[in-house]
Formats: sequence, structure tokens, C-alpha cells
Amino acid sequence: MSNVVTDSIQSKAQSALASSEIYDLRVLQVDHRDGRIVLSGSVSRFYYKQLAQELIFSACPSHDVVNAISVR
Repeated sequence: MSNVVTDSIQSKAQSALASSEIYDLRVLQVDHRDGRIVLSGSVSRFYYKQLAQELIFSACPSHDVVNAISVR
């Protein structure tokens, strides 16, 4: 996959999180590797971990998501 497409997907996913009202979601890291979107970082509630994943599914429905977010 080209870098332009990879950057576009990563940007779209990051924008979905950045527009959230929940601060924990706005500071998560998003990487696009091997056709997958990888979420990492930490959040204060398990619900936020799930919410982040759902936001990415909505923004990038044709990509697999690896949710490596930890709950502190």
C-alpha cells in the first residue's frame, strides 16, 4: 500500500479520535501497519477503550483494527 494511502487512512482514524469530547481518546496513538489500524495508549475506563475502537470502525470500515489500548 502506498504511503499516501497509508497516511490518509491514519489521518482519517486520528481525526475520528481527535474530534471526541473525551480527552483520553484525543491523545491515543494511531498507526497503520500491514493493512491494519493499530490503536495504542491508555484510557481511564474500559468503556473508552471500546468507544475508541468503534469510532475507528466507523471512520475506516474496511480496515481491521488492533486495539492495544490499556486501561489504567
